[in-house]
Amino acid sequence: MNSHGIHALAAATALAFSAAAAAQTMSKDQYKSGKDGIAAEYKAEKEACGSLSANARDICKAEAGGREKVAKAELEANFKPSVQASYKLRVARAEAGYAVAKEKCDDSAGNVKDVCVKEAKSAEVAAKADAKSRMKTATANNVASEKGADARNEAATAKRDADYAVAKEKCDTFAGDAKANCMNDAKARFGKS
Repeated sequence: MNSHGIHALAAATALAFSAAAAAQTMSKDQYKSGKDGIAAEYKAEKEACGSLSANARDICKAEAGGREKVAKAELEANFKPSVQASYKLRVARAEAGYAVAKEKCDDSAGNVKDVCVKEAKSAEVAAKADAKSRMKTATANNVASEKGADARNEAATAKRDADYAVAKEKCDTFAGDAKANCMNDAKARFGKS
């Protein structure tokens, strides 16, 4: 892999870890402020690209666009955290990295450029496949966790019902008020009405 592909992949990896550390919910006002800030920053970065020429300008615009796309995805993931939002963030990073790497390949020609573009595409495909794998794993873990919780709840209910049956049977040794008090105690202890 050439240095452009390596740099793009390294940047995407660094962004992945930084977003995970920043994942938290935010208010609607913070979200709107974040969107406005991203738009303003993108506009300023895009204008700064105007002073460059040729492929340097294209690379600058691709970097600005990529940062905007990733920042929007991070904002969404922080505003409404979910497995899907994390997936979209990873995809945005992959696409941004590819766009920049592809523009950097334009500095080369012939087979060198072709190889550069293929390496950039390969890195994007790998990052997207990893994002999809992580999404499916997280979804499966969530389902398994829910099923595990359901099984634990069912087991706890079954144990409680069995213990209540034992307590009721023990109350049968009493008569009158003593039996009534024993039954009331058992009902209270095992959550029966």
